[in-house]
Amino acid sequence: MSPLDGRYARQSNTYKLGEYFSEYALNKYRVRVEVEYFLALGSILPALKGVDLKPEACRKIYEDFSVEDAVKVKNTEKITNHDVKAIEYYVKEKLEQIGLKDYQEFVHFGLTSEDINCTANPLSLKEFVQHVYIPALENDIIKPLKELAKSTYDVPMLARTHGQPATPTMLGKELYVFVDRLEKQLEMLKAIPYSGKFGGATGGMNAQCIAYGDIDWITFANAFYKKSFDLDRQQFTTQIEHYDDTGAVFDTCKRINVILLDFSKDMWQYISMEYFKQKVIKNEVGSSAMPHKVNPIDFENAEGNFGLANCVFEHLAVKLPVSRLQRDLTDSTVRRNYGVPFGHTMVGFASLKRGVGKLLLNEKKIDDDLEKNWAVVAEAIQTVLRREQYEKPYEALKAFTRGAEINKDLMMRFVDSLDVKPEVRKELESITPQSFARAGQIPTV
Repeated sequence: MSPLDGRYARQSNTYKLGEYFSEYALNKYRVRVEVEYFLALGSILPALKGVDLKPEACRKIYEDFSVEDAVKVKNTEKITNHDVKAIEYYVKEKLEQIGLKDYQEFVHFGLTSEDINCTANPLSLKEFVQHVYIPALENDIIKPLKELAKSTYDVPMLARTHGQPATPTMLGKELYVFVDRLEKQLEMLKAIPYSGKFGGATGGMNAQCIAYGDIDWITFANAFYKKSFDLDRQQFTTQIEHYDDTGAVFDTCKRINVILLDFSKDMWQYISMEYFKQKVIKNEVGSSAMPHKVNPIDFENAEGNFGLANCVFEHLAVKLPVSRLQRDLTDSTVRRNYGVPFGHTMVGFASLKRGVGKLLLNEKKIDDDLEKNWAVVAEAIQTVLRREQYEKPYEALKAFTRGAEINKDLMMRFVDSLDVKPEVRKELESITPQSFARAGQIPTV
């Protein structure tokens, strides 16, 4: 039903998302939470103290969780009509197989299904972002963009504001604008905490406290969450987690996609202006009818996928934190789609990486455009004249050039007509579109 599992799976390694967001992955994470909770109870419950809970064997239950195991869980779910209950029965059966039958009832002890789900989901999201998303962003996007910006840093280029020729700039600086934006968003993404809910049916650990009122369940749960999953445990919750931190992740990923969508549009425009050509790949066809064409399809593909991803990121970020009273089920069906926006984002990443890798700088075309737009040095000339307190330099330049074709010859004749000191005249004569572009102060990279 989705190109993420078909057309784009080969091109973009979207299959990797299955390790974090598929039905199989969700059940594996659920088993992991159940097992780790069972083992943690061994340190505080009287009935489990001193018992060898066989931690290594218990952890093998989720470490070795296979597709066949996932099918078994789904078959049980057909009977229970409850997905987490099927997980509980599966873990109990596995404990019996390793000799822990007498302690089965401490699986899922005092919990509701959302304690499992609202731990499994932020955990899978955290591990995907840290192990897949961030490395891809750093290595496949930011790194090649930075290299492209460095390689073109000394190339003067005509700027365009409102689509019109404007004060010239440096090509590499304009590309580095995107690097700078991405690095700042990446820093923000890395700073977002990952948290979940683990507090029983309505957040107060009521069932645990009824059974063992002398245990400090809050301290236990906080420590368990941090030690086992490196998650922050939300202290005041309903039956489900807040999703505020999760929403922050989606919002940040959405902003990163917006930046990359902006970059894709600019690169498309630069290619259209012939500032970049594209490497011709042997045997590739650019058009079924026009054999000469080499289309900027990678940037177009990226633009489309980032836009599609952001539609889902937006919905996830604004829907998940909203639930009626202590909970409704709308979050359950929505959160099953975490992989969808990330899948389209990874397709966008792969497309951009290919597109950037095909770029060939056309410095001659860039320089030709500068030479055709000597009008942009008007700002430089009048600013120097202002420094010299020359009377009405803007008006003088306007009167001299109005109605005429503004080119190098006209600008030099204007300079010759000025009543200025020889050294100032020499300074003005040295101004070119290229030197004006290089005059800007920008950080070194």
